[in-house]
Amino acid sequence: MTLGEFLSDRLGRIFMVAACAGGAALFLLATGTQPGIIVILLLVFLPVLCMVQMCDFFRCRAHLKELAHVMEGLDRKYLFFECVSGSRSLYERRLFDLCRQAGQSMTAAVSEAQAAKREYREYVEGWVHEIKAPITAAGLICRNTDSEIRRRLSGELSQIEAHVERALFYARAESPEKDFLIRQAELEEIVSRAVEQHRTLLIQSGVRVETSGLEETVFTDGKWAAFILGQLLQNAARYRREEPVITLSAMRNGREVQLTVRDNGMGIPSYELPRVFERGFTGSNGRARGGSTGMGLYLCRKLADCLGIGLQIASAEGRETAVTLIFPAKGNLTES
Repeated sequence: MTLGEFLSDRLGRIFMVAACAGGAALFLLATGTQPGIIVILLLVFLPVLCMVQMCDFFRCRAHLKELAHVMEGLDRKYLFFECVSGSRSLYERRLFDLCRQAGQSMTAAVSEAQAAKREYREYVEGWVHEIKAPITAAGLICRNTDSEIRRRLSGELSQIEAHVERALFYARAESPEKDFLIRQAELEEIVSRAVEQHRTLLIQSGVRVETSGLEETVFTDGKWAAFILGQLLQNAARYRREEPVITLSAMRNGREVQLTVRDNGMGIPSYELPRVFERGFTGSNGRARGGSTGMGLYLCRKLADCLGIGLQIASAEGRETAVTLIFPAKGNLTES
């Protein structure tokens, strides 16, 4: 609060006091009081008024600073009125009581929403684990059919399993600290796991996978990192062109390891690149192919942020797309 803001707020009160002082001066003048005495009274009254206003200004400013300091120290800002000290005036106390009641009501609503969110997350996780059993059973049944039907059913089941897995990770991303574990992992094993999980899709899409320089050790959660890679592989297979090739290559850059997933597919228009990680953004390619949810790259960004993995994307429309994951390398955590 500045002095100008304070005076602007008190302008009506100051004007009223000045009007009362002027009225009193006119009354004294009408009753025969000498003008010199009235001037002396006004000269005494003016400094007193200024002093009172200045004291009030410094008191209010100090109180606001105290409240701002309390607010800055809170992680949950909506608990502000539960933490502030008692106010100085009756009006402020009544006002703070009303705000405290409103805050308690909001806290109860937040707690209920968090409980409902937690129950929904637990339900989704349970449903995912239950649905995996019939998916696996259907895959086993497919083995007894002829080759063409088996190929088509296996592809559809693979897509269903990918969507189910995406739903599971979407639910877990709301409370990631309860599920992932950062530890030393071999990059080659993470890549192999991701490729194996999407082997059916890659084969049916005619995608050739090439790898190089994967003999690196990183610090991450292997399961979550494999899921991120899987989303990138799905996108590359979905938006492929003729003779599709996906290249996964890694290189060490100081205390980091950069894993690049590069494809020779449709590419992304330059004006869409800033939005590809937004939730629900499908882009022109997604709308053209149909069936896109716009959740794959959004989840990649969200999970990468949880794991401390950098995520960068570059693309040339009609030529290629390259997504780079930047992992902390071995020794990066202990030496920093």
